[in-house]
Amino acid sequence: MTGPTAPADPRAVYADRLAARRAAAAALAARLDRLSAYRLAAFLGGLLVAAAVLGFGLVTPYVLLLPVAGFVLLVANYEATRGRRVHAERAARYYAHGLDRLDGKAGPNDDGSRFEDDAHPYAADLDLFGPGSLFQRLCTARTKAGEDTLAAWLSAPATPAEVTARQAAVADLAPRLDLREALAAGGTDVPRGADYAALAAWGAAPVEPVAAWKFWAVEALGWANVFGLVGWLAVGTGPLPLLVSGLLTLLVAGPLWAWARRVLEPVEAAERDLSLLEAVLARLEREPFAAPKLVSLQAAMRADGRTPAAQVRDLRALVNWLNVRRNAFALPIVFLRAWPVRYAFHVEAWRRRSGPRVGDWLRAVGELEALSSLAAFAFENPTDVFPTVEAGPPRFDGDAVGHPLLPAGRCVRNDVRLAGDGGPRLFVVSGSNMSGKSTLLRAVGTNAVLALAGGVVRAEWLTLTPVAVGATMRVEDSLRAGRSRFFAEVAKVRALFDLAAKADPPLLFLLDELFSGTNSQDRVAGAEAVLRALLDAGAVGFVTTHDLALTAVTDRFGGRAVNVHFSDGFAGGELQFDYTMRPGVVPHGNGLALMRAVGLKV
Repeated sequence: MTGPTAPADPRAVYADRLAARRAAAAALAARLDRLSAYRLAAFLGGLLVAAAVLGFGLVTPYVLLLPVAGFVLLVANYEATRGRRVHAERAARYYAHGLDRLDGKAGPNDDGSRFEDDAHPYAADLDLFGPGSLFQRLCTARTKAGEDTLAAWLSAPATPAEVTARQAAVADLAPRLDLREALAAGGTDVPRGADYAALAAWGAAPVEPVAAWKFWAVEALGWANVFGLVGWLAVGTGPLPLLVSGLLTLLVAGPLWAWARRVLEPVEAAERDLSLLEAVLARLEREPFAAPKLVSLQAAMRADGRTPAAQVRDLRALVNWLNVRRNAFALPIVFLRAWPVRYAFHVEAWRRRSGPRVGDWLRAVGELEALSSLAAFAFENPTDVFPTVEAGPPRFDGDAVGHPLLPAGRCVRNDVRLAGDGGPRLFVVSGSNMSGKSTLLRAVGTNAVLALAGGVVRAEWLTLTPVAVGATMRVEDSLRAGRSRFFAEVAKVRALFDLAAKADPPLLFLLDELFSGTNSQDRVAGAEAVLRALLDAGAVGFVTTHDLALTAVTDRFGGRAVNVHFSDGFAGGELQFDYTMRPGVVPHGNGLALMRAVGLKV
């Protein structure tokens, strides 16, 4: 399957858009300066008119409405312009970060370190999470739900049907650059990974029952307090009506204060992030998607005939009105109308109506953000392709396979025929230091992870089956745990045995310098036994080695295994590599040459 439709040069597109957004931000900044001057002029003009009216009676007082109206309009215009400038600046940052990604820089994206798991069969080996990781290169999500979803997709293979559905969605999203810009620039400027889990838990929690009459009593008594105060001050009714209604208000609303705090605290904690959630939902729900998975995700977000964005907007409005109690000028009305208790009733009504769907909205947003991250990667790598993922015996069969995290111009590619068309199920890869053995294994593993997550891969074409990737490329000792590297490697290999035994899906193993921490005789004997057991369990994969004695296992494995190698040259005092995989065993090593190159007398 070919890659999504995308411009031939994403760098040029990003550069053009970056220049345009920066120019727009500069123009809006200049407009803000002018509006500030106009506001000051309107304010001073209002003072002059007020002096003319109040001090000298030269004009009718109604003239004061003109500068007041002008000032209000200028303030509204200023705030709208400021919002557009902030949006343009965020959009410019998005394209600047896109250019950084194309240059191989990690940028400000979350690196996913919180997902690191030493027990995972391949996450550390393939640099799935952490600084410079695949996750950091891919992730453009602004919510924790999006980050969690992308991490889960990279951590476990999907079924062929699910992969096909995600591929169609990624292909639909890849050219939608305006959508990705809107998702990156919309809402308030909150830290990456905005977490709405507490909001979802609150929405799903049972509503605390409070008698309906108490709401109407609070409403009625609140207005009675207002009218009582107005009557006392303006009509001369005296304080008695206000005292009576105020006492009744305390009797009804007082016992509800603790309940109101329990209702309002989770919403107030999420207040800062509600604008972002509303913006993301609003943009996603109105996008005219074609891919069935995207259409179904849109449908999953809607409830009760109203869009999720509208329902979040209602909640934001309630929180904004609730926050009036923090305004010193509003304190009298806040006390008179038992403001927090009154709005706790309104918030509970929102939770009863919309709360149970918040989790559904977040799951849909998480999937859409994960798909958008894969789509951005596809857009930025237009020569990468969608693989064919099909059921069947384990297989990884592709032309021009390269590591997807290397810049395309520096990525050396190799054909890989692992169990394809009756080919070998094991590659024994020999070669000298730095010749490309480990990079080949990482290229295969990382492309398998991307393929089974629904993304594009670095290859001219690739066909594979669902596989459980397992690797021993980043095995380390632990002084604190009292564990040697060799022991850690043995434990990791045992874990791969357990994966292979499940055979659902089959194991794709990537073993780098297997058992290098022991003597040559034990290494070869142990490695041969492990490889034989893995192949007998239905697994396929690679093993690299410096020990050429291990390459002889291919003679004993028959057609199930084949030797390949990476070679090097030494010219002008420097080692030279072409990183090209060739058939057979490496004819020589570079250890002595490398020692001599750094001045050792050997």
